[in-house]
Amino acid sequence: MQLTNIDFSFPVIFNLIVGIFLFLNMFIISVFSLVEKEKRAFWISIILMFVTPLAFFLLAITNFPYQSILVYVLIGIIFLLLLVFVLLFGKNIKAINDIPKSRFDERDVVFSRNKLIKGEKNYLEYYKANPSKKKIDDSIRSLPGLLSPKASKYNKQLFEKADYYFSKTEELYPLVDGTVAKEKKNIKIENSTKAIKQKILEQGAVSVGITELKDYHLYSNKGRGGKYGEEIKKTHKIAIAFTVEMDRDLNRAAPEAPTVVESARQYFNAGKIATSIAENIRKMGFSAKAHIDGNYELICPLVARDAGLGEIGRMSILITPKLGPRVRIGVITTDLPLMKDNRIQDLSVIDFCTKCNKCAKVCPVNAIPLGAIKDINGVMKWKLKEDACFAYWNTIGTDCGICMATCPYSHPNNFFHRFIRKGIEKSSLFRSIATPLDDLFYGKNPKFYKSIN
Repeated sequence: MQLTNIDFSFPVIFNLIVGIFLFLNMFIISVFSLVEKEKRAFWISIILMFVTPLAFFLLAITNFPYQSILVYVLIGIIFLLLLVFVLLFGKNIKAINDIPKSRFDERDVVFSRNKLIKGEKNYLEYYKANPSKKKIDDSIRSLPGLLSPKASKYNKQLFEKADYYFSKTEELYPLVDGTVAKEKKNIKIENSTKAIKQKILEQGAVSVGITELKDYHLYSNKGRGGKYGEEIKKTHKIAIAFTVEMDRDLNRAAPEAPTVVESARQYFNAGKIATSIAENIRKMGFSAKAHIDGNYELICPLVARDAGLGEIGRMSILITPKLGPRVRIGVITTDLPLMKDNRIQDLSVIDFCTKCNKCAKVCPVNAIPLGAIKDINGVMKWKLKEDACFAYWNTIGTDCGICMATCPYSHPNNFFHRFIRKGIEKSSLFRSIATPLDDLFYGKNPKFYKSIN
């Protein structure tokens, strides 16, 4: 092998083009990483910006036997990679049955159980019917509690701020339902659908979808928000679901106090939008009810999934196409005739979650299951250990959020990450290497900010 004058033959041009392409790609990634305040990703991309093109530049300025053959082999490999990552559509993924066969009782939700007061009628009746839950629930009640001054992540200023937003959400409870105007407005389904979606987006939502309200969307009985134990009846035909974005920097502070502030703030924002839209629909002469934090009659992630807003992943929460799990959900049910969005099951999310396991590995209490999706009571899903998760919340005083912040889908919705998500959507092999690449650039267990003012 010896250095030669560059003669710009095909092998030389090919190697120069590939080297320059790799250099520019790493440079672009470094810029995105710098903007995203990702120090690890920035420095790794800077190193790779100089290292990865080096082999091709050396091939361009040296001469050795079988150089042309090597070039054609490299062309074949690159073509094969493009074929695998761009043209394969994950046809090996089989459809799964993810439709619940029955309703879930909200009284069994860990949040509802935690509100039971020892010695009172509801407490005695519930644990008489569910004695196995009493020990764990009483142990959780003995912990400091969410936003408690005794919690390990206590921050007076930020906990008070979070409590303010939770209180503001509670102030919206009287507005979730109300009087319906006696006169119905004449509407066209297409126009009213477009107008409702536009108003929701204008008020700060990042996505909105409409679905038929199904029985399995609804809880069987109330557990929070008043009327404890009352049977929930299906009174509407349509459900409007929307998402609001949680700030990425605040979410990355997980499990510190800033993340619970952002969580509470977006629950409040979702509540404002839902109650506002419900009131607007009632003024049109149609019944409508908002479903907001602490005052639900339905399971929001199921409604949002069926409205086409995402899939429910390993964390047992909604994974959206643009922001991953970094959202809060609001729902309005109504009898206003609207055009429904057709859900197309995105099995790439399920396949990616099966391969990834990142959220499960970083969970501090192992509440998120490892391994493949399972058949649980006839429904394919991952089953979160809610008691372990909630106990941790009540120990640290925040709603944690480490899993959300770590999820590869949670990266900013910019060109670079949209390209990665598209590869995950289209290619099974891409899904296999996406998490190792995420680990390389961002770490297997990312170091989150200790505090954000």
